Amino acid sequence: MAEIKLPENKLNQLKEVARSFNNEPGELINVLHKAQEIFGYLPAEVQEVVAKELNVSVAHVYGVVSFYSFFTMTPKGEHPISICLGTACYVRGAEKVLDEFRKLLNIQVGETTPDGKFSLACLRCVGACGLAPVVMVGDKVYGRLAPEGVKDILAEYKN
Repeated sequence: MAEIKLPENKLNQLKEVARSFNNEPGELINVLHKAQEIFGYLPAEVQEVVAKELNVSVAHVYGVVSFYSFFTMTPKGEHPISICLGTACYVRGAEKVLDEFRKLLNIQVGETTPDGKFSLACLRCVGACGLAPVVMVGDKVYGRLAPEGVKDILAEYKN
């Protein structure tokens, strides 16, 4: 895999974040959250900088990044789509909604469309079980979604 050249301004931002947490190894998760806000994801190059700034091993950083599902090592789309597959959503047809997103976007879970507009992910529960099945696009929640509604949601973000 080709190495990613990190933009200098974002690199400086990341180092500033580490300093704001006093470069404390115990603040790793907080620093990673901020790093993901800055870069959108946590490629190996970002993990290496975090490890160096907090004086922990890259293996330790990787272990944390790969353990917590919130962190991602692949870039998300401009409009990240998350389908809830928790029990309530699942029994109310979330899988059919997911299949419709896969079909219309022509990508699998964990992938991003070639134009970088959409990425597809599944999660376990968004805490909106009364609205099942639930889909999130970024921070916006869509509830009681049927497969037929997927094309309308995508149309909102295509422009």
